[in-house]
Amino acid sequence: MEASKEAFLREFGEHYGYPNGPKTIDEIRATEFKRLDGLVYLDHAGATMYSELQMEAIFKDFTSNAYGNPHSQSDTSSATSDIVREARQQVLDYCKASPKDYSCIFTSGATAALKLVGEAFPWSCQSCFAYTMENHNSVLGIREYALGQGAAAFAIDVEETSHHGVSNGTVASMKALQHPIQRRSEARSLEGEPTGDAYNLFAFPSECNFSGLRFNLDLVKTIKEDPARILDGSPFCKSGRWMVLIDAAKGAATEPPDLSQYPADFVVMSFYKLFGYPTGLGVLIARKDASRLLKKTYFSGGTVTASIADIDFVRRRKGVEELFEDGTISFLSIASIHHGFKILNSLTESAISRHTASLATYVRKKLLALRHENGASVCSLYGTSKASFHGFGPTVTFNLKRSDGSWCGYREVEKLASLSGIQLRTGCFCNPGACAKYLGLSHSDLLSNIEAGHVCWDDNDIINGKPTGAVRVSFGYMSTFEDAKKFVDFLTSSFVALPNWNESGYQINQGPESRLPAACLYLKSITVYPIKSCAGFSVESWPLSSTGLLHDREWVLTSPSGEILTQKKVPDMCFISTFIDLNEGILFVESPRCQARLPINILTDSCNGVREEIKLNGQRYEVQCYDNEANIWFSNAIGRPCTLLHCYSSNHNHCLNKSKSMCMGRDAQSILNFSNEAQFLLISEESVSDLNRRVSTKDIQKGARGAAGQIDPLRFRPNLVFSGGEPYVEDGWRNLKIGNKYFTSLGGCNRCQMINIVHEAGQVQKSNEPLATLASYRRAKGKILFGILLKYERSEFVGGDDDLWLRVGQDVQPNIL
Repeated sequence: MEASKEAFLREFGEHYGYPNGPKTIDEIRATEFKRLDGLVYLDHAGATMYSELQMEAIFKDFTSNAYGNPHSQSDTSSATSDIVREARQQVLDYCKASPKDYSCIFTSGATAALKLVGEAFPWSCQSCFAYTMENHNSVLGIREYALGQGAAAFAIDVEETSHHGVSNGTVASMKALQHPIQRRSEARSLEGEPTGDAYNLFAFPSECNFSGLRFNLDLVKTIKEDPARILDGSPFCKSGRWMVLIDAAKGAATEPPDLSQYPADFVVMSFYKLFGYPTGLGVLIARKDASRLLKKTYFSGGTVTASIADIDFVRRRKGVEELFEDGTISFLSIASIHHGFKILNSLTESAISRHTASLATYVRKKLLALRHENGASVCSLYGTSKASFHGFGPTVTFNLKRSDGSWCGYREVEKLASLSGIQLRTGCFCNPGACAKYLGLSHSDLLSNIEAGHVCWDDNDIINGKPTGAVRVSFGYMSTFEDAKKFVDFLTSSFVALPNWNESGYQINQGPESRLPAACLYLKSITVYPIKSCAGFSVESWPLSSTGLLHDREWVLTSPSGEILTQKKVPDMCFISTFIDLNEGILFVESPRCQARLPINILTDSCNGVREEIKLNGQRYEVQCYDNEANIWFSNAIGRPCTLLHCYSSNHNHCLNKSKSMCMGRDAQSILNFSNEAQFLLISEESVSDLNRRVSTKDIQKGARGAAGQIDPLRFRPNLVFSGGEPYVEDGWRNLKIGNKYFTSLGGCNRCQMINIVHEAGQVQKSNEPLATLASYRRAKGKILFGILLKYERSEFVGGDDDLWLRVGQDVQPNIL
């Protein structure tokens, strides 16, 4: 056993690995999670993993029993009703909720359960919706129902302080910092002093899905019995009846709320967060006295005892579950939760909580201890100072800093983690209040980020020097010490600066510019890619235009919804081969899936005359469409419906700017067709050779069998490949001359997972190489750089047509200006 694991077990062995359970953690992973071999999965807060034995039991159940629609009296329907009844009881038992006091309402997820409460709650202009800042968007959405009905809404920050009690014990007391009260303008005329007849709702999570901080469930009784203790100073603290909603979607997996001690009115959960399967099924656990106050408007099959079609008559069912479960419930999914609960019950809730807590505590300690060579802290963890009384769930959320104090973007962490076989979560996790609170983002910061184009799930992870989100790792009942250690080792090797580590951390040639003799460097190959993300063709010579190589990336394929298609989502696009005959003015395309070669005339107007606008990389383009024959051909070639579009009148090199006016002439000289960043990508043959040596060495060190396949320069989809000089000499180039053509370097090309796609023998395969190796020595400020981007500087003093051609073999002269 490794020394690190021995040390871990000395500290956590009593809690780790289910020592008193039916199986140890190693046995669980070996028999029930074989698909996780070689994969470190650390997003259990997003969705935990289902057990393979669990799925086998479900399949056996479904193939051995017949379950019918429960809205009937047949034997199969009765069997389903019995299973559903048992499932409701299991859910209530999980939260120690008495069926005398609580009902179990199945929904399509925790979000649907929250929506049900929001739309059916008895809001009035005297009501109030209060909620903690640390809440999921699905809880914040309830605010729309409250404000729409004239109610008030406000957020609070709950703080705990401790003092010594009369018996010298430590007693926690809670207070709240109230944020401004929100009301819709049309409701202000109805605003008055709150009365005792109003119903108010307070919502908080049992565990924050951003920080992992567990909330004090004493909030339930405090809000219901003495709201002034928390809401002192609010006009709503002594008026009306307060009801409490707990969002347990995150917390229930390791510490479900005990409703026998904390009698909340509403609790919501999702089952895929408990045991992985089923998805699309959640639950609202509602106190019966609270559920009777909910006002339901819509009725459906299963929710009524009688209705008459042509007059206003309906009689609703009295049972709470029957009243709120619209239509046929997802009875097969409900039948499957029995097998999930069986696993949790065999391990016990307390053992799962201790096991996952040991892993999270270990990671927290290791991350807090990480230091750069200059002593600067590597990790900023969120929520640690707030957890003095109720601790954390099995979640660790943080951001990383470089040795100079600047932030590492969370997308950089996620990208490198994926290359190392580690799956984690980044962003704000649909919890904007917690994100802003812990990252210190003001309202002006948030609005500025939105104005800068930042939206959920984008790559804008650092704006104005501040992170816009964070990195989150979370553990589940099947997580192991090995998972945690591999993650810590990954952060250490990838982000901790050691002695003799340069500021970027990696080999990027940015030193004095070298002026090599022209004969040392020459153009080795030219490749044109007429259709974005399809295969290109190599030529000995090719004309230039103001958009780069003539006809390069002048066509694009889009989905029926208008999405631009690339190999990242449609790998089979690589099998579409292209060739342009300039003399005939025809683009020829071929595919192994299509018998006939498709000719597209580029000299005459072969489009159907229809024009439209599309947006790519923030730029709007006017494009021309083709007839059905071309679209059917390409749809067959890639195996999905698509449309071929052509950049309109590309020989004039114009596009639409943000004001929809034409940009031409000098302003159009840097206009792109459908390339992502620049007109040209230039790579070095020597740089590719150095990369191949590094990959081969890495494979040998790992003991990989067989010779590693050589990475072809065309894997990087370059337009230009040059030969000669030292590897990565191109990093320092400001400009260059090829033949008598001048180009400006726009900097290094940031590489993505697309270079890991291999096309061999008609098959598409994905691996971690060469991006993983490049990340180990070519990373700078969050980017993995390989090759440089170029812009053609078109001269006003060109002679004839021959001056507009590039030719293989021409000299490459860097830094000539």
